[in-house]
Amino acid sequence: MIEEMESSLQQVASGLPWMQWLSAAFLLILGIFLGSLAARSVSRVMQTRASRHHTVMVRRLVFYIIVAVFAMAALREAGFSLDVVLGAAGILTVAIGFASQTSASNMISGLFLLVERPFEIGDFIEVDATLGEVVGIDMLSVKLRTTDNLYVRIPNETLIKTPVVNRSRFPIRRLDLAVGIAYAEDVEKVEALLLELAERNPACLEEPRPFVLVTSFGPSSVDLQFSFWVPKERVLESRSSMMVDIKKTLDRKGIEIPFPHTSIYAGSHSAPFRVELLRPERSTQKELPDADENG
Repeated sequence: MIEEMESSLQQVASGLPWMQWLSAAFLLILGIFLGSLAARSVSRVMQTRASRHHTVMVRRLVFYIIVAVFAMAALREAGFSLDVVLGAAGILTVAIGFASQTSASNMISGLFLLVERPFEIGDFIEVDATLGEVVGIDMLSVKLRTTDNLYVRIPNETLIKTPVVNRSRFPIRRLDLAVGIAYAEDVEKVEALLLELAERNPACLEEPRPFVLVTSFGPSSVDLQFSFWVPKERVLESRSSMMVDIKKTLDRKGIEIPFPHTSIYAGSHSAPFRVELLRPERSTQKELPDADENG
């Protein structure tokens, strides 16, 4: 097979007119141009009918098919035997498949992701403590852009074997805030204050309704869970603004938020010093006799 291909190449190189080379190059350029044009047209048609994920995959598939057809036509125009080329390509594909089993596994995993659709382009997902926006989905890997603008590439096989958290799948999200109050405070009063904050916050949804739960009795505080629902695009903003409102409200109402105190002792040089309260000295002076008595 290889000897036939070498002899075919030698014959083509020795007696090939320049016009055939130009025709082959023209066909290849035309295939790239038509492939790009068809891919853009398919993308515009599918933009309103399918997800971004499927639109990108179909667009690339259309482009590669058209380019491959014109490339084969260009090789035939150049005088190459397509049987020899396809046979060599098949042998090369099998060899590459055995040499790169990881890539094959990623490609198969990419097909599963394409069928299952656990996320799409534009979603925020979390994989192995990596949180970012999906900017690309390919046959071998998925590309993320993290919140601090880093580019992360995750192999498809990892996405199949690892739990993936999609933070953008549903339109609303529930936020759970932990609030600790002193044991001397009125829990029902604090609960009413928190629910009132949820009613005044424009980002909090009325349905599902917010709620407050007593989760535990901590070492120094009664621990509460304040939960409310917000739209997915206002998660960070709502969490920060609500925590600020809680701190201001509890301070204004005189409700104590306890926190643990730490004392560091590293030997006699850092031993805590004694504090003594001194009583005010009483006056010991005697009253002077009156002038009349001395006179």
